[in-house]
Amino acid sequence: MRLTPALLAFFGALVLVPGGSSASPNSFRLPSGNIGCIYSDASITGHAWLRCDIRFGLRPEPKRACELDWTGIVFPTASRPKPECAGDTAIDARARVIPYGGTWTRGGYTCFSRRVGLRCTRRNGHGLFLSRTSWRVY
Repeated sequence: MRLTPALLAFFGALVLVPGGSSASPNSFRLPSGNIGCIYSDASITGHAWLRCDIRFGLRPEPKRACELDWTGIVFPTASRPKPECAGDTAIDARARVIPYGGTWTRGGYTCFSRRVGLRCTRRNGHGLFLSRTSWRVY
């Protein structure tokens, strides 16, 4: 079994939230339910990252091979974000909803919830945009 960032964060959330009865405070979703993210600090994996997925996968798909599905984008703290090939998802129906026009901030990441999609940036200037019809990393 391949331990992707979302799986590692899920296991970490079980430790943070007794019994797994509610979502980790490190996860959020947009009001549509189509986009969700999970944040992991360095205590779980040795380095922090943010992963944001879209329910129906990246469109258009990256031109690289993927054995599973292009679920979204993983954003490590020390490098540019990149498309994520995974068999799990960062979307959690129990996660806190960030309303359109709202902002989520943690660990140097800032994410902006908009009707047109999600934009997340870091202090180092790298970022991502994710929507139902397009995505980009910078």
